[in-house]
This record gives sequence, structure tokens and C-alpha cells, in this order.
Amino acid sequence: MRVGDFWIDSRLVESPAGVVYCAHADGSDPVMLIHLRDGAASDPAARARFSGEINAMHIDTVVARGGQGQDEGRMAVRFRDEDDDPIVASHRPLAPWVALAFSGSPAAVAEAQRVLAAVDLVHTPQLGSPAGPDFQMHWWQNIRPGTWRMWPLPWPGRKDRAGWLTLLTSFLLMLLIASVAVLLAILVFQNQQKVSPPAPVPSSTSASGGGSPSPSSGEPSSGEPSSGEPSSGEPSELESRSDTPSMDQPSGDSSGPGSPSPERKL
Repeated sequence: MRVGDFWIDSRLVESPAGVVYCAHADGSDPVMLIHLRDGAASDPAARARFSGEINAMHIDTVVARGGQGQDEGRMAVRFRDEDDDPIVASHRPLAPWVALAFSGSPAAVAEAQRVLAAVDLVHTPQLGSPAGPDFQMHWWQNIRPGTWRMWPLPWPGRKDRAGWLTLLTSFLLMLLIASVAVLLAILVFQNQQKVSPPAPVPSSTSASGGGSPSPSSGEPSSGEPSSGEPSSGEPSELESRSDTPSMDQPSGDSSGPGSPSPERKL
């Protein structure tokens, strides 16, 4: 959380009128920041009492101030304007706040409690003898935090540019990640086993072609007769039929010697 230019570090004390924080700005010493609650910030009388207490302080005690109605009086020179921030019509005015010099002593915290007591009138002595119902501020139950606005917004809406050190660190980090990725890839792929290429597939020409068949292929050898052919030592059936006489006329004029010639019919 940030109020004005001050980042909130811790909470010191609180009351129905406001909260006291320990805060710091960028590159500055810690301060004691008093921030009014929503109930006191909505009451013009409470804002006027708060402004009167701040105007009565020493100028070295007040570091900065801001919020609605805090740009008037003797300490107006410490007012920090926030009109450059984007404002929408529905936004409520900022709650009054003041940053005081903080030494870390209990006396400084007691001074902040005195300012809040002057706003909510808790410790203000009554005039005359008390009688009737008790008195209480109308905003006493409204203890919500006062309105505050932070601009420019933190990441990702920051408007300032990163420095050269941040850019250099980001570049070196990306280079380191890329180097580690390349090294892991080398270690993974260098130990893989080599895969032998597959055997060549025989073509149709080599499957049907040349080469003498082996004896174990089932074909008969030259010295053995096949099952469909007669052996050389046995007469074939064709030769046995050639010795039988035929009544047909032989082709040709000549006939072999000793072969009978049939008689011609008259």
C-alpha cells in the first residue's frame, strides 16, 4: 500500500479517527504517516481540526501532507498535489494525511496519538457538569480506511523503463538457459546406438533368372531318368507299335526292303 509518495511499512497506533503508520519514500528516511479513516475524512469539521493541528506544528516536523482540504494554512508549502493522477467523476476525494519526521521514540508516537485525539474529541474535557446522554461523533462506527490512490500503478502498469543492469541480467540469464539446453541435447543424442541399414529386398529379375539349379532343388540330374521319360535301356511304346502291320498306304513311293505291300483293289 502506498499513500502519496510513501510506502507503508507497519502500523503503529490507531483510533476511530485514523491510523498511524511507519512509512518511507524512495531514497528517504522513515516517516510517521497519519491517515484519517473514511468517517473522519467525510466530516468537514474533523478535517478542519486535523488541518489546524498540522498548521500549528514546526515546519521541520512536517515532511509532507496531502488529501482533501490540506492545501491551506501555514503548512500549505508542504502540500503535495496529486491532480496529475487520472481521476474519474465517480472517484471520492482523497482522505487527509500527513507525514511527520519520525525518530522511532515513544514521544513521537505519543504526538501522533495527540493529533488523532484532537480530531475525534475523545479526550476533550466536558464543560460544566455532565448530564444527559453521552456524546459520540456520527461517524464513530465508520472505521473503514480512508480513500487513497496509487499512481502510477505497480507492475504490469509501470511507466518507468528498466535500467541497463536489469536488461543485462535478463540477457545473461537467457544465454545461460540456452547453453544448458544445447548441452543437454548433446549429452542425450551422442550416446545413442547406431542402427544398421535394413537388408536389400531382391528384385523380380533376380528371383526368376539365372544360375544353375542345385541338386537339392528337386529336379532330376542328368544321370537319372525323369518320371515322364523312359530309360535308355527299355524300348519305348512308340517303337513297339511301329512293327505292327498297317493297312494304310505308306507315304512316298519307296518302301523299305522286305516290307510287304498291300494289293490294290481292282
